[in-house]
Amino acid sequence: MADKLVFYTNPMSRGRVARWMLEEVGAEYETVLLGYADTMKGAEYLAINPMGKVPAIAHHGKVVTECAAICAYLADVFPDAGLAPETLAERADYYRWLFFAAGPLEQAVTNNHAGFMPSAEQGRTFGYGSYEQAVDTLEKAVSAHRHIAGDRFTAADVYVGSALMWGTQFGTLPKRNVFLDYIGRLAARDAYIRANEMDDALMPTQAPAA
Repeated sequence: MADKLVFYTNPMSRGRVARWMLEEVGAEYETVLLGYADTMKGAEYLAINPMGKVPAIAHHGKVVTECAAICAYLADVFPDAGLAPETLAERADYYRWLFFAAGPLEQAVTNNHAGFMPSAEQGRTFGYGSYEQAVDTLEKAVSAHRHIAGDRFTAADVYVGSALMWGTQFGTLPKRNVFLDYIGRLAARDAYIRANEMDDALMPTQAPAA
């Protein structure tokens, strides 16, 4: 049982990112659906992730949380999927943009959405500087190649692409043409379509009005 891959998620969460990655690597996994108001904050799940957040995966007796870490982990433990660069030289952009999106970009988007605009002085101590700087930096990265780490799709595209999909959908990132072109290519992938269909099927249904 320890070798079994278990995926803890909710369809209205970042769990969709991990689901996409799981489908990309072709892993066999069990899905455990958690509710925000109950099981996600219950003792059983808090023993897995004390943050009470999803997604998380359990594999070989270990737990991995945080979407960027899950993407990187799955790419490494399922190498036949070819979603991690094969050489150290190829991994520079892969690591750079995967963790840029998980760090500076996430912070910039979150703070901007919350209405917090750092002063120029504060920006010197913040990893992202300013929201505009983070977005412009991402645009240059996306424009450089067909995919975020070069000409080949990798796990970094799952994470960076998801950040752009969510951001442009919900208005926390601008709908720049380069962003839309990039996520349009990613949204055509079979694994992405399959993962979304699976999560959509798990969405709660609203009872018809009486």
